[in-house]
Amino acid sequence: MKTPKANCYAKNCPSRLVLERLSDKWTILIICLLKDNPLRFNQLKKSIQGISQKVLTTNLRKLEADGVITRKVIDESVIKVEYSITGLGHELTKIFISVKDWAEKNWKQVGTCNEKFENKKKV
Repeated sequence: MKTPKANCYAKNCPSRLVLERLSDKWTILIICLLKDNPLRFNQLKKSIQGISQKVLTTNLRKLEADGVITRKVIDESVIKVEYSITGLGHELTKIFISVKDWAEKNWKQVGTCNEKFENKKKV
């Protein structure tokens, strides 16, 4: 049987679920941090200001389940867990780094546009 073509605009298309799962700020920040080197949980938490332990844990599990990152347990005197990007995740890094860079470059202009928009609504 032929697999139907994906269409994120279609209400019941599974690709929409993938888009939804990968399109939040925490996912983008985690993927961007893991692009070059594996990191441990506390390294990620320290690097992403404002993320709670629960939210980080939830997002790491979600990304692991989606095959975007891997979780490796290192059995030493103290057990360590590190997270790294998979081949599938590497495809995302190019996109997410561009989005992150765009946000860092254009935050001021977007803020100005938001102010103008809010001022128009008040008139």
